[in-house]
Amino acid sequence: MTDTHSPTDARSSEEKRKLARRTVLAASSAAVTAVGVGSAFAASDGATAAASGARAEASPSASEGACYTLTSELVEGPYYIDADKLRQDVTEDQAGIPLHLTLKVIDAETCKPLRNAAVDIWHCNASGIYSGYESSGSGGGGGTPPTGAPTGTPTGPPPGGGGGHQEPTDDTRYLRGTWRTDRHGHVTFRTVFPGWYRGRCVHIHVKVHVDGEWTDAGYEGGHTCHTGQLFFDEKSVLLSAEVEPYASNTTTRTTLDEDTIYPDNGHEGGLLYLMYDHHRIARGVRAHLTLGVEPDETNNG
Repeated sequence: MTDTHSPTDARSSEEKRKLARRTVLAASSAAVTAVGVGSAFAASDGATAAASGARAEASPSASEGACYTLTSELVEGPYYIDADKLRQDVTEDQAGIPLHLTLKVIDAETCKPLRNAAVDIWHCNASGIYSGYESSGSGGGGGTPPTGAPTGTPTGPPPGGGGGHQEPTDDTRYLRGTWRTDRHGHVTFRTVFPGWYRGRCVHIHVKVHVDGEWTDAGYEGGHTCHTGQLFFDEKSVLLSAEVEPYASNTTTRTTLDEDTIYPDNGHEGGLLYLMYDHHRIARGVRAHLTLGVEPDETNNG
């Protein structure tokens, strides 16, 4: 007797074969993705992201009253120099742990990315010195390299944190730069992990300018809608202190908790999300943060 198969049975078999093939392809794709992600962090099981207690960045929701928490406005500090270096790589000849910094700038009310905004960053080098102010040194001080315990509780206004603006004393401009945000609100800088100086924890200054014009000379006009600072958790700072040239910085260090400028409110206050190999931080650090700003406001710090 000859076996017969109905069209329905044939379709079912064909569909099963297609389903099986799709399942295999999907599994293969997932495996490739897993390998790719795993390769990025396989250098060590000590790879770490952000500080303890870090939360994931908020996702926009139409049902929320405010889509993102406004990033804290902080003091400008005395060592700001107006945007005259349009560049993403601000390292110049400065030694230190490579730092890849990505910021996303959004309207804190609408959660829309701010396109074509000008973002300034500036910070001290591994020895605690700011370009343009080399004669000011690293704020004085002295003492021993960082330990796990607080070492530099400030007394009075911290150098480089508060106070009025100081005019530059020289023409050096390392570890400073300005670049524009893309259509997604992203801007990326290549620099080095900052050092420290008397009275301040490790930090990077940042400004966001809008409504201006990009020219060959720099960014002109508009207004500053955000002035803030970016901070590093203690674990990353202690690891950096084991690497030269940071290990040679004997200036007394102020911890994050001791700092009088850090608002102690986590990522909303500028605490960066960090990713690095815990056992080989000298290879480099990747940092990122979303800055929720008010584009119609003026915040000069």
